[in-house]
Formats: sequence, structure tokens, C-alpha cells
Amino acid sequence: MYRTLSALSFSLLGLLFASDAIAHGLWTEERRGNIEVIYGHGAEDNAFKASKISGAWAYSASGKMIPVTVERLSDHARLQPLSQPAVMAVALDNGMWSQTADKQWINQGRSKVPGAIASLQTFKYSLAIYQEGATLSKLDRLRMVIVPQVDPMTVGPYKPLPVIVTLDGKPLVGIKLLGDYRNAPNEISAETDEKGRAQVIIRNPGLNVIAAQTVVPVANNPDITEQGFFTSLTFVGEAHHE
Repeated sequence: MYRTLSALSFSLLGLLFASDAIAHGLWTEERRGNIEVIYGHGAEDNAFKASKISGAWAYSASGKMIPVTVERLSDHARLQPLSQPAVMAVALDNGMWSQTADKQWINQGRSKVPGAIASLQTFKYSLAIYQEGATLSKLDRLRMVIVPQVDPMTVGPYKPLPVIVTLDGKPLVGIKLLGDYRNAPNEISAETDEKGRAQVIIRNPGLNVIAAQTVVPVANNPDITEQGFFTSLTFVGEAHHE
């Protein structure tokens, strides 16, 4: 089981995630009939290198895998499953980042950045649930994941959703959950207990983006001293009725 970060490490986490390139989260939204990968912080929707998308997986309501193509556009990525998915997951490897003495972040490992004072590699994941009653398949392709313990589309707005947050399949302790990352990206809604569990209030009748992040130390690596992880869980809080 992963333990919560020390106060010093948590302070460092704030420093490391201060850079725009590192602080940004990942989620998906349906726009004009397409599933778009969003890379941003809160309401921001920033351009990114689509080549950094390292994987995408789509599933039917029964958990059967659906082939999905990643359309790599000039400033973002679009996911194109062969048929309408009930569940979609996507991963982005943001690469290695090093901070120079003058507080600038460079998208390279510290072996290529003389005098680097901090270095890490960041990974970002998103799990989207589109259909009520959908079966969640094995989620080991997402190293860090927020796993709902009940169907989030049946809970309803302003009610608590039980979740477990894991990293490499192990529960994360003391992780702060952002219950409305898209609209209030700095507002903490809950914190995981010793079993990685938390209760997060569903904030919106529309799209909900629940997020969490952490860093873990890396030993004996010439390029990075830490790995940073961001993960989101998205779903619609209330079914649309004509």
C-alpha cells in the first residue's frame, strides 16, 4: 500500500505541478459527435502534441473491447472507436521534465539539462463512463485510476460517490480528490483513507470530472528523481431527458 506524502514531499508536489506543462490534467469530452481528448487545467483547453497519447481503449456495456483509433491532429487528439463505447480510457505520457535554477521547465531528462534542480516524468490518465450499467473491465492499463464503487450514473447530483484510488493496483492513502476539476481545479472534495477509499460529492447534473494526482520517488535513474501521476474519472451526473 502506498503511504501519503510527507509534508515536505507535498510541498515539493506543489512546486513541481506549478509548471503549466506539468500541472495540466487529462479528460475526454464529447464534442460535435466526436470524443475529444482535453488537456488543460480547469476550464482551460490547451493544445498538446498528439504524439504523447500512449494508448486508448474502448469497451462495450458488457466489458468487451472495441477497437479504437487515435486521430492525431495538429494540436490535440480525437478518439474514434469502431462503435459507440460505454467506457473509454486514454493515457498520455508527458515525458521527462527538468527544472533549471531560474525556475524554467524543459521537456527533457536532467542528464540533458545541466544544473537541473528538479526532474520528473509525468503520466496522465482518464477513465470515462458513458452508459449506465456498464461493466468496468480490468483497468491495469491505467497505472493510476479512480475506480467508482457503484455506477456513478445512478447516484445523482449532490450525492456521495464512493471511490477507490489506486496506483499500480495498490490503494493510495491520503490522496486529495478534486471533485469538480473542470470548474474548480483547486478545490479539494475528499481525501482517501488507509484503504484508498473516499466519498466524493457529485457536483454537476452534466459532465463531472473528478481528479487526483500524486508523485512517487524514483531511484537510480540518471534522468528523473520522481514520477508524477494525474488521473480523472468522468461521467454525466444526471441522464438527459427530452
